[in-house]
Amino acid sequence: MADVSGSRSAALMARADAHTMKTYGRYPIALVRGEGVRCWDADGKEYLDFLGGIAVNVLGHAHPALVSAIADQAARLIHCSNLYYSEPMAELAELLTQHGGLDRVFFCNSGAEANEGAIKLARKYQWRKGLKAKNRIVSLTHSFHGRTLATVTATAKPAIQEGFGPLPEGFDYVEAGDVAALRAAVTDRTAAVIVEPVQGEGGVRPLAREFLEAARAICDERGALLIFDEIQCGMGRVGHLFAYQAFGVKPDILTLAKGLGGGVPIGAVCATEEAARGFAPGDHGTTFGGSPLACTAALATVKTLLSEDLPARAAAMGEYLLAGLRRLQAKHPGLVKEVRGMGLMLGIELTRPARPVLEKCHELGLLVNVTADTVVRLLPPYIITAADCDRALEILDQALAAVGSAG
Repeated sequence: MADVSGSRSAALMARADAHTMKTYGRYPIALVRGEGVRCWDADGKEYLDFLGGIAVNVLGHAHPALVSAIADQAARLIHCSNLYYSEPMAELAELLTQHGGLDRVFFCNSGAEANEGAIKLARKYQWRKGLKAKNRIVSLTHSFHGRTLATVTATAKPAIQEGFGPLPEGFDYVEAGDVAALRAAVTDRTAAVIVEPVQGEGGVRPLAREFLEAARAICDERGALLIFDEIQCGMGRVGHLFAYQAFGVKPDILTLAKGLGGGVPIGAVCATEEAARGFAPGDHGTTFGGSPLACTAALATVKTLLSEDLPARAAAMGEYLLAGLRRLQAKHPGLVKEVRGMGLMLGIELTRPARPVLEKCHELGLLVNVTADTVVRLLPPYIITAADCDRALEILDQALAAVGSAG
């Protein structure tokens, strides 16, 4: 990585490191400003942002519609208790149900909260039907569902669970894509199956349509609910406003966050009318979820996605970028094992740890990240152009060449 010692970035990083908990393996970059698909660090270095806050900044940075909506609402009403109604909350719930095919919404603050709420809803739904022993949750290998205790347990990764025991009981794991194993795991005690249609932290792995269709059928046979975690792959990322629409498989419960607010924290649990019957007043709640400010930001984001047909743009730019990545795979066959993904959720799997490629990309002014150790992940804003993609591909080519030549 570039030497930033003695810079404004170094001073900012030192202040943060002196006072924050050591929960992140942060890169030595201190960002201070963004516009469109570019951002700048404290020393004025420009970066092409192909990470988008990890699938959050779907409209890019400082989008005029989002900035204006936030400023106007901040001057009007930032927060009110969920004991009262607010117009932005009502309008956002209406918009999501109209375009998502699900009937009711619960608003929260993050993806982990949304998945926690979905698990609670599934269990309480079965409990209300008198099925008090029907409380187990089935999840998949290579999954990631959050950092709360329940969502850590639903995430089938011992590395993120270690040291946090005792973990909540009632979770079972199945190999992603294995229909026979899923059929065996879903029993009369299963409350729900939770899956990411496109697994993000697990290495950018789209699940097969046939597997999702089988999951729907198995859940129906066993009276279990099907939960789609669309925290990362939803909100237009894979070419449809909701990822399930790309697969033609409708869940009972769907979770959203990340791109929903365009950068302002907000999460959502969407459910069918039947599944939503699981919650009654007092069963679940939040202080900040669904605030006027957060809902206004989400409204501006979703309305822009719809009015500018940005999910379709994500699909088109994704195809363009994927074609370029395949050319890089052919050019660097000893280093690039596979390129995969959907829309603007793409991964470059290498034959070795990907950190050196990431570091070279950062040095050359491209923001990406690494997931599952060997996968360079791309999650750019939907407003990218072909020229932006060409520049990103040029930097990736240089980074792969540099790492490959270094052995």
